[in-house]
Amino acid sequence: MQERPLSGIRVLDLTNVLAGPYCSYQLMLLGAEVVKIEVPGQGDLARRLGPDAELNRGGLGASFLAQNAGKKSVELDLKDTDGRAGFAAMVRGADVLLENFRAGVLDRLGFGWPRLRELNPRLVYCAISGFGQTGPMSQAPAYDQIIQGLSGMMSVTGTKETAPLRVGFPVCDTIGGLAAALHIAAALAGRSRTGGGTFLDVSMLEAAVSAMGWAVSNYLVSGVAPEPMGTQNATAAPSGTFEAADGPLNIAANRQRQFETLCGLLDRRDLLDDPRFADREARKLHRDELTDELNRALRRRTAAEWEELLGAAGVPAARVTDVPQAVRLEQLDHRGFFTDLPFPDGSGRVLRVAGSGVLHDGEALRPAAPPPLLGQQNGERETLTARWNGREDDAAMNGTRRETP
Repeated sequence: MQERPLSGIRVLDLTNVLAGPYCSYQLMLLGAEVVKIEVPGQGDLARRLGPDAELNRGGLGASFLAQNAGKKSVELDLKDTDGRAGFAAMVRGADVLLENFRAGVLDRLGFGWPRLRELNPRLVYCAISGFGQTGPMSQAPAYDQIIQGLSGMMSVTGTKETAPLRVGFPVCDTIGGLAAALHIAAALAGRSRTGGGTFLDVSMLEAAVSAMGWAVSNYLVSGVAPEPMGTQNATAAPSGTFEAADGPLNIAANRQRQFETLCGLLDRRDLLDDPRFADREARKLHRDELTDELNRALRRRTAAEWEELLGAAGVPAARVTDVPQAVRLEQLDHRGFFTDLPFPDGSGRVLRVAGSGVLHDGEALRPAAPPPLLGQQNGERETLTARWNGREDDAAMNGTRRETP
């Protein structure tokens, strides 16, 4: 693999829990050097979050381990004079500062955007918050669940009988982190032309509404409010979850030719002559009747058998897996999606972490080191700061050339 795209980029990461750490994890995979600035004796709240109580007590909660491999940890108290001085010195040599405090917190600590820009005119400063730094809700606290509810996401999740439902993982945190990583990379690219830094104000609410795509745009364009449809897809039929002999099967025969192929493989070509199923719009109007007809035919084989048969014929279809089954998929293994690392506590356990889902020149991007213990790099802070500020030979200390996007 060629040198990673963000090699030489230095990131100060003040974030906690998920949206921010997920963002900086993506930047780390892309080659950035990420230093977590953590509250002394406490650290990232995610260090105490996860299903394993023993790991939580040791400051290595599963939630922390999942998003912080390959990073460094330095403890600094930004409410302390010496801590602020140390932080300012690191800011001067950083390329990116990432935080997810409530709007205005960093400013009250003496590091608002005017001060940061004064310390480092080339700095890309990214603030992730629930609602953004401005507006009537900017001071309101927010977690993923709050954003899911306010964005309308929960209203379209589930069925008419069960909605509103929370999406089963913190999707708004993840979307906010991805949006932040994308715009940080763009700001660094822009800096290579302008030479100046940028202030990025990331709103998780806005990122979530943007990511909802058709659920929002269909209403904006057509005035039709989306409704919860459970496992069915509003844009086509048959497109949703069906019943194979041993469990659920997803089929997305969104095109007419795919529907015709599906009917042939099910030995139900009679459905093609039924005016209720003649075209996409007719099938959408008679979705329930079509689902009943297809389920009767699909129950003759297992979901895995249909997945292979339909997929080979060009009809998108796949089993519905649970998480333990999903992480064992041969496809993920083939592409090197997971990386095995030693546990940071020296216990000899193996820690498996996820990648980015993108191959670079045919190779997966992997973390080179496990997540750090709290304050693991405290003793290296002065050396690290000196290197970041060009007072030591960067090639000798870091093994990479200094990039200046």
